[in-house]
Amino acid sequence: MYLLRDAHPSDLPDLKRLAEVLDTVNLPNDEEALAQIVDVSRRSFSEEIEDPLEREYLFVLEDLETKRILGTSMIIAQHGTREAPHVYFEVSKRQTYSSTLDRHFEHTILSLAYDYDGPTELGGLVVAPQARGHGKPGKQLSYVRFLFIGMHRPWFRDRLIAELLPPLLPDGRSLLWEALGKKFTGLTYMEADKLSRKNKEFIKELFPQTDIWATLFPPEVQAVIGQVGPNTQGVRKMLERVGFQYVERIDPFDGGPHFEADTDEVELIAGLRRGLVAEAEPEGETEEVLVGVSRDQGPSRFAAVRTDVQWEGERVRLPAAARAALGVVAGDEVAAVPFV
Repeated sequence: MYLLRDAHPSDLPDLKRLAEVLDTVNLPNDEEALAQIVDVSRRSFSEEIEDPLEREYLFVLEDLETKRILGTSMIIAQHGTREAPHVYFEVSKRQTYSSTLDRHFEHTILSLAYDYDGPTELGGLVVAPQARGHGKPGKQLSYVRFLFIGMHRPWFRDRLIAELLPPLLPDGRSLLWEALGKKFTGLTYMEADKLSRKNKEFIKELFPQTDIWATLFPPEVQAVIGQVGPNTQGVRKMLERVGFQYVERIDPFDGGPHFEADTDEVELIAGLRRGLVAEAEPEGETEEVLVGVSRDQGPSRFAAVRTDVQWEGERVRLPAAARAALGVVAGDEVAAVPFV
C-alpha cells in the first residue's frame, strides 16, 4: 500500500533524487529551491499562509514498507497573478487565398498572451522509474489532487489547468525553444526554464509581441506545437476521461498543450463522497476509491490511500490497513473519490 500525504522537510533527500529524474519548474533539481517548495507547501497545508490563493501544495507518494518517497504531485491554488502572470501562446488558424493563383493556405498563428487572474494549476507529477507500473502510482498522484480540491473546494479557482510536456529532444531540449525563444533571449531552454521559476519579465520584454506565423518554422518544429510527449500520453487520457480538454493554448517555451476544465464539472470532484468511519470492516461488495483525511494539527495535515470501501449511508467501512495508514478511528470523517 502507498500513502499519499503532504510533504515534510525530512523528505528532501528523496525529493532531490526524484528531481534528478525530471527537472521541472514545479520539482527543480535544486536543493535550495526544493526546500523552499516544501516550506511553502508545509505552510499551505497548515493554513499559515492566510490567503488560500497564495498556497501551493506538494503531495508525496510513500511506500509504506520501505518508507521511500516514490513520486510527487502539486496543486498551485492560482497560476497567474498581477505580480507573476501566467504566460502562454494562444494557438489559432488563419486562412489565406489568392484568386490570381487560385491557391488556399491555412496557417497556424501563435499569439503571446497573459493571464493575471489565473486558474488553479495541477502540476509536479513525477514518478520514480522503479515504481512505474506497480499499483498505478501515477494515477494515485493524479487523483489525490482532485480529492484534496473536492475536500476544500472554496480554496480553489473555478477553472483548473494542467500543462503537459510535448515531445522533447533526447537531450531534453525543446524544438520550439530552439526555433523561437533561444533566438530572442540568447538563453538555452534549461536556462530560461530555471529563470522563469522566479522571474518572467524577460519573456514580456524580449519575446515578439506580434503574431508569429508558425509556417516559418521547420516542419519538425510545427509538428510538436500542442502535441503531448510519449511519457505524458497516459496523463492526457486521464485528464480527458475526467472532463479536461485542450484549449488551443501552449507553453511559450516548449509548445506543450494546456488542458483545462471547470472545477465543479470534473467527474472526480463532482463524485466526491464524505462519511464517518464505521466500526466494522468491509464485507461483500466493495468500491475501489482514493480515501483521504485532513487534520488541523499534527506532523501530517493530510493523508490518503487507495483501498476498497463499503458505504452504509453516512458511514464508510474501511479495511484495518487503510485505517492504520490514515491514522483514523471509528467516527472520524473521511472523504473519497472513485478510483476508476
